[in-house]
Order: sequence, then structure tokens, then C-alpha cells
Amino acid sequence: MLMVSLMIATKCWAWLSSGSAAMLGSLTDSMLDISASMMSFLVLSYALRPADDDHRFGHGKAEALAGLGQAAFIAGSACLLAFHGVERIFNPVELGQSLLGVWVSLFAIVCTLLVVFVQHQVVKRTQSIAVKADALHYKGDILLNIAVLIAILLSYYGVQYADPIFAIGVAGYLLYNCWDIAKESADHLMDKELPDDEKNEIILLASSHEDVFGVHELRTRQSGKVKFIQLHLELDDNLPLIRAHHVADEVVQSIEAAFEGEVDVLIHQDPVSLAVNANAS
Repeated sequence: MLMVSLMIATKCWAWLSSGSAAMLGSLTDSMLDISASMMSFLVLSYALRPADDDHRFGHGKAEALAGLGQAAFIAGSACLLAFHGVERIFNPVELGQSLLGVWVSLFAIVCTLLVVFVQHQVVKRTQSIAVKADALHYKGDILLNIAVLIAILLSYYGVQYADPIFAIGVAGYLLYNCWDIAKESADHLMDKELPDDEKNEIILLASSHEDVFGVHELRTRQSGKVKFIQLHLELDDNLPLIRAHHVADEVVQSIEAAFEGEVDVLIHQDPVSLAVNANAS
């Protein structure tokens, strides 16, 4: 948070001194970054709460709701920035204090690299969607700051339209990022299935047990960092209930061991004869 605050202060100074539309775009992006980071912190403190009587599946979807809010906010700011860039094309303004903009852009690149490193460590430990989305945005910010640096240098050497064109490019970059965030958030809210490779791994793990004849009715979803898995095991008709219970527990343990993060597995045991008849019909 401190690094982003420093970047905002220096970019604001550089924008007021130079009048660069590209620097304004970079400043807008940094202000969105700190807003998103603050929102992520508040949301994560709620989303990481354990399940309770009112929320038996946990609070993980709060992250997805926050992601949609971030995406809407970013999209609105990107559109305003694009309009400002277009206006500058028709009414160009000569930039001042270009060297200040160069140094501020270099400073922002170094700060962003440090922020990305810290967030990468957090994502490895928590698998948080909100932090992952934030980190993805900051990685793009490195390219963004490089683009602003190039725009200011080109304007300094007489390429008049470089600054507003790069500002429009920054707006396009922001819209692209908010689309990715909105799509991932919507997938979690709509209970989208886990990727096919993970589903295939679940089926393989369950089917590899010596007492399991087959697997059907696999259903998966993810809420926050928790993956929810439901499936039916096909077991011998004459298998004792206590053994069927142990088989299910062993399959659950093998699935939990194979996946990082929290996994919630619910298994239903079916006699293989009924499962075969149901599949045939």
C-alpha cells in the first residue's frame, strides 16, 4: 500500500508539471490499483472467514462480488481516459517537464516490481482470486509504465501525437484487464466447473481405488480458494456398509492430497448393479 501511495504522489506531481495525457492514464491506473488493493484487503478479511450457520459453504464468493465491482470501476475510468486522449488528439498540448515524467516512470517501474514480488508470494500461499487479479493487473502495469516512458520521450523529441495515442492505448489495456477480472468473477458466481484436466484427475484418483468399479455424477465448482467436489462411487453390491464408508474416506483423502488449497469432497456410494442399470437407461 505504501509503495502504491508513493507512486500516486509522484505521478500526480509529474502529471501536473508536464500535462501528459499518458501520465494521467498511468496516474488513473495507480489510483485504481490502490482502490482495488484496499477493497481486496477488506473483502479477504470477510471471504476467509470459516463457514458458519448462515453460510455453510463459506464466504468465498465475496471475492467474486468484489471482482465485479473492480471491473465496473476500471471500465468507467478507462472510458473517461479514452475520451481525454481523443480530445488531446484534436487539441494537442505541448508537454513540459518531460524529464520529470521519465524519472517518475522509472521509479514507478521499480515500485511495481516490488509489489508484484510480494503479491506473488501471497498468491502461492492463499490461492486468492482477488490477490491473483490484483497481481495480474500490477504485472501489466510494468508494461504500462514502460509505454508511458516511451510516450513522454517521443513527445520530447517532437512526435506530437504520441502522448494522446498512448493514453488511448492505456485505456484499451485497462478495458482488457477489467474484462478478464469480470469474466473470472462471473465464472465463480455462476459455479463454473473446474478445468477438464482437474476433473479427469479426480475421476482417475477415485477409479484407481481397488474397491471402486466406476465413477459418475461428478460435479465441481470453486468458491474463493475452496474447491467443492461431488461424485458417486460404484461399489460392489455386497460390500459391507462399514467398508463402503472406509472406501469413500480413502478416496476423499487421495483427492485432498492431490490438490493444493482447501478441498471439500462429498461422495455418494452406489451399488454397481444400480449404477450399471442407470447408465444403460
